[in-house]
Amino acid sequence: MLLGILSSIISGISMSIQGIFNTRLSEKIGLLETNAIVQGTAFLITLIMAIGLGKGNIQNIKLCRKIYLLGGLLGVVITFTVMYSIRFLGVTHSIAIILVSQIIMALLIDYFGLFDSKNIKFNFHEIIGICFLIAGIIILKWKS
Repeated sequence: MLLGILSSIISGISMSIQGIFNTRLSEKIGLLETNAIVQGTAFLITLIMAIGLGKGNIQNIKLCRKIYLLGGLLGVVITFTVMYSIRFLGVTHSIAIILVSQIIMALLIDYFGLFDSKNIKFNFHEIIGICFLIAGIIILKWKS
């Protein structure tokens, strides 16, 4: 569990920093060019790691649901939309809205058991918590 918490913290920090790095780069070289560099660099590093450290079996891709192959496309969507949101809203507001959107989507995925996820029911307190997050964004953005 501690490893999961630590990974989540590193992910959140990395996403915030990557978002601003990508936005600043795109201001100089362009949005499509930045996305090509970001995705290309990620591909090369991951390919090298998979060749050197990978323990999976790429042949098993034929056993996967085809919808799961859209992860790469979603990576492109994420990179573009994070850059746009930071450019127009700033880092804090963008990441706050992204965070709440992720939580709401995760709640829906868990609640309905979408994409082969375990079906998890939520109680009133958890729904109130989501409402407080949304209210926090509204307060944060109020009169900005």
